[in-house]
Amino acid sequence: MSESVVVRVPASTSNLGAGFDCIGASVDRWLTLTASRAPGREGFTLGREGTLATLRDLPADDDRIVAGFRAACRRARADVPDGVRLDATSRIPIGRGLGSSAAATVAGALAANTLLALGLSERSLAVACAEVEGHPDNVVPALYGGARLALKGADGGLLVSGLDVHPSLAFVFAIPSFAVETTHARSVLPATVPHATASRAAALGAGLVQGLGTANEGLLAAALDDVLHVPFRRALVVGYDAIVRAAKRAGAFGATLSGSGSTLVAVTRRARAESVAEAMAEVWRALGVASETLVNPPVVGGANITYNQTLTSSEQRLQWQ
Repeated sequence: MSESVVVRVPASTSNLGAGFDCIGASVDRWLTLTASRAPGREGFTLGREGTLATLRDLPADDDRIVAGFRAACRRARADVPDGVRLDATSRIPIGRGLGSSAAATVAGALAANTLLALGLSERSLAVACAEVEGHPDNVVPALYGGARLALKGADGGLLVSGLDVHPSLAFVFAIPSFAVETTHARSVLPATVPHATASRAAALGAGLVQGLGTANEGLLAAALDDVLHVPFRRALVVGYDAIVRAAKRAGAFGATLSGSGSTLVAVTRRARAESVAEAMAEVWRALGVASETLVNPPVVGGANITYNQTLTSSEQRLQWQ
């Protein structure tokens, strides 16, 4: 067992238009968790800072970091120990469609795996975290890094594949001051869609994968105009249509919801990224909505761990990519 573990996990965007519930990419905002044994204490002791400070009154049993920790133990058929100290700080905004809960789940699972020497593989960790989250599209890029496709295989197991993102591309995020609850965003989706809509969605999903890898303007413009979830969720985000139009006028191939919102993400050439970011932010300024923007490189690494068995300066870094 290690006595202290430091885990860093990136934010993530998912769906990216037509990649509903199966495509995601890591984002350059991070959650950092320090986990250590706390002899003589019962259960979990939590400290939360940064964007997590708003969750200070949340019981430990409802915390996604604790849920991830327990999920890893459950996957390894190991007992959850007493006396665990979890101190987390995050720059990932909560309820904005940037995978804040997935990052917390992954952080807890990775901390347990190293702190308790559980020996779980990356794939086992991904499965454990996806079970907590309910779907893998944020968990997988947070764990592995980069852009990822995640779906159930014919045997019901989790399949994960890396996706190419052309180096000329950038993701531009416009992050507003208001949140959209994921549960509410799920509730507005219809239980079924017409066969023609499903057929169009399948074609757009293929277009998204090919468009990201080749920077094909036509494919990306089509694939970012989703038919499965955005038509039902766009009303939850004030200014959605105006921001999409502004992003396109500034040179983006298109823009769409990041996850279920409230953040919007545009895909554009790197040379146009700052102009696109300013155009998107300007729409919200005109509507009286405070926001921030983030220009994300095409590839961001995944979660990483530092652990120290003797609590000295001797450290070993493990890259989970």
